Amino acid sequence: MKDFFISYNSADKTWAEWIAWTLEEAGYTTVLQAWDFRPGSNFVLEMQRAASEAERTIAILSPAYLDADYTQPEWAAAFVQDPTGEKGKFLHVRVQKCDLKGLFTPIIYIDLVDLNETAPKEALLQGIRRERMKPPVKPTFPRGAQRSVTEQPFFPGALPPIWNCPITATPTSPVGRSTWPA
Repeated sequence: MKDFFISYNSADKTWAEWIAWTLEEAGYTTVLQAWDFRPGSNFVLEMQRAASEAERTIAILSPAYLDADYTQPEWAAAFVQDPTGEKGKFLHVRVQKCDLKGLFTPIIYIDLVDLNETAPKEALLQGIRRERMKPPVKPTFPRGAQRSVTEQPFFPGALPPIWNCPITATPTSPVGRSTWPA
């Protein structure tokens, strides 16, 4: 059994190959039409085998993918295996801006759009992980956060932490007895 079947439209072949290469370089196994479907084999049977035998399916999202007739059975087969997304069997990797409608709308995708050359690899490898992505280091305090009140109000009856009023001592006050010369 392979880890990932990569479903793509021929217009996105370079993205599909880059994703397959990146995943295999990280130790995963993939099924990719361009690499694994050989002359003499039956295309439909190869698709059926890839869609049913891979642990997870990655859909390469682009306008071409969403408009193509032959990608629809591929993503439908992946969707039916995990319709709630609880098992993470159907992953979306967006490689171009596209208008997601219908069943694609609520599904969280790995977004590679407008990333520089090094960021997509990290985004892909983090996105395929199923565990929680809590960082190992405590986040820094957000210093730029805006407060609705400019200063914190003082507790009623307490003196402010810094103040410039001299204390006037009286003979009966504790301050007057301890600090005022007689």
